[in-house]
Parts: sequence; structure tokens; C-alpha cells
Amino acid sequence: MAVRTIITEGDPRLRQKSLRMRTVDDEVRRLAQDLWDTVRAARGLGLAAPQIGVLRRIIVVSIPPDYVEEGDPGVELTLINPEIVRASGRQVGLEGCLSIPGWYGEVPRFMHVTVKALDLDGREVRIKGSGLLARVLQHEIDHLDGILFIDRIEDRSTLRYIPDEEEEESVTAAAS
Repeated sequence: MAVRTIITEGDPRLRQKSLRMRTVDDEVRRLAQDLWDTVRAARGLGLAAPQIGVLRRIIVVSIPPDYVEEGDPGVELTLINPEIVRASGRQVGLEGCLSIPGWYGEVPRFMHVTVKALDLDGREVRIKGSGLLARVLQHEIDHLDGILFIDRIEDRSTLRYIPDEEEEESVTAAAS
């Protein structure tokens, strides 16, 4: 469909709460395809509709196979009206965001989450995620509530700028 422009910090839409989707129709599917086209072009791990200026509760998650460890399966999810219904454990890890390019920081998140959502057929799904998948799900759902990863950093000294040329070598962050 279309690669959309990713809006960046300072745009007020990133701080607004997104509206629930009432139905899953062709318009929602087109929006989902635009999210997929955009996240792939940006080489991110996830993207939420507010990041392209659309205040609707829809996210995509794209973790390539072998991203963390060899043998890890890839994950591709489109979730409409996602909400965390169960969470446990704690992890702290490096995160970045396509809406705050180049900046990374250590963010505490739940280690395990269960997310309830609708799929593109309008059916309810439950996704259980641990580790990186749990982190990306929480990061993207935060976007739907106007929360950025920098809001969750406990130790501001971990926030740092990493130029693009160094990023691939030094960062295995949840950049979404």
C-alpha cells in the first residue's frame, strides 16, 4: 500500500491516547498494510498507528528469525485494540524508538505478558510473550496510550545518542 512518514517526538499526536477500533474492515486492513510497509522500510521491530499520525489502537510487531539467538523463530503480529491482561517478572534492557531516532536507554519492562487483541479477521486472540517479544508488545501498546520509552527510563544516565553508522554494530535494541 504505502510507506508513511513516521512522526517524531514533539508531535503532539505521540502524546495522545488512541481510539479503540469498532470494526475490522477494509480500511483497517489498509492501515495495517501501511504499518507493515512502513516498519519494514524503517527496519524496526514494531510500529503503532500513532507513530504514523493515526490515533487508532492498532500495532504491528516484526521480530526477524534469529534476531536474539540463532534458532529463534520470527514473529509477525498485527493486533487491533491490544491490551495487556497478565504480566509478571522484570527485565531491564536497551530500547530505542523510530519516533525518537538515534536515542537509546535502559527501560524496565515485564518479562512475561499476555495480550488480548483482535486479529485482521476480527477474531479475539491472546498472545503470550516473554523477553524481547514481551518488551516490543509493551513498547507498542504504550504508544497507543501516548507513552514513549523515555518516560519509562528509571536511570536517565543510560539515555544516549548512537549515530546511525554505529547503531548496527552496537545496538540490539527494541527499536520500534
